[in-house]
Amino acid sequence: MISKYRRLFKGEQDEGHFWPSFTDLLTAILLCFVLIFIIMMVIKSFQIEEMKRTIDQIMGVRVNLIDDLNEEFKESTLGIEIDENTGAMIFNTDILFEFDEAILKPEAFEFLDEFVPAYLDILLESGYEEYISEIIVEGHADRTGGYLYNLELSQERAFSVAEYILGEDFPYENIQEHLKEKLTVNGRSYTDGRNDDDGNYSYEDSRRVEFKFRLKDEEILEATRELLEGN
Repeated sequence: MISKYRRLFKGEQDEGHFWPSFTDLLTAILLCFVLIFIIMMVIKSFQIEEMKRTIDQIMGVRVNLIDDLNEEFKESTLGIEIDENTGAMIFNTDILFEFDEAILKPEAFEFLDEFVPAYLDILLESGYEEYISEIIVEGHADRTGGYLYNLELSQERAFSVAEYILGEDFPYENIQEHLKEKLTVNGRSYTDGRNDDDGNYSYEDSRRVEFKFRLKDEEILEATRELLEGN
């Protein structure tokens, strides 16, 4: 009988030793999770700072690029408008085309011969080329006629410009190889019309061609996404 109680007492003592050990184990596991969480938060903070630096870098490139374009064309007599937010170079299609036509006027060649090299000197030869994803020639029409008709017209006008500056008659062969890697054309029909100074729709201002650049936003956003995901 005495040995039986001794065995029971010994069993209770063994259980008493087990539960404090199990509690210590849970505490240790909890501390590990807390430590891992803290480490992850520190890493995430570094990633966010890196993301901010990346965004600041690309925004700085855009600002500097627009400043350089303004400096290059501030005394130009070509009648070009520069969008201060996007850097788009805007000019009325009357410089290049007859009304409702997509064939370049004779004087359009002289205009493009003067404008395109000066424009590309900034985009491709001033340290910006690695940031430039696309150079876009974009045609715009007014509301005269239907949407599809103007879509075709604006696309054909943009293509006519690209066809000339990539063709044999363009006198600057040295920049054509750079253009072939980045140049695209786009027609917007009348979807992005413009107003005059009084806020009224302007048929004349809506008919235009724009030279635009796109920075490597998608590549940067993808890199930022991977950074935040810890890949």
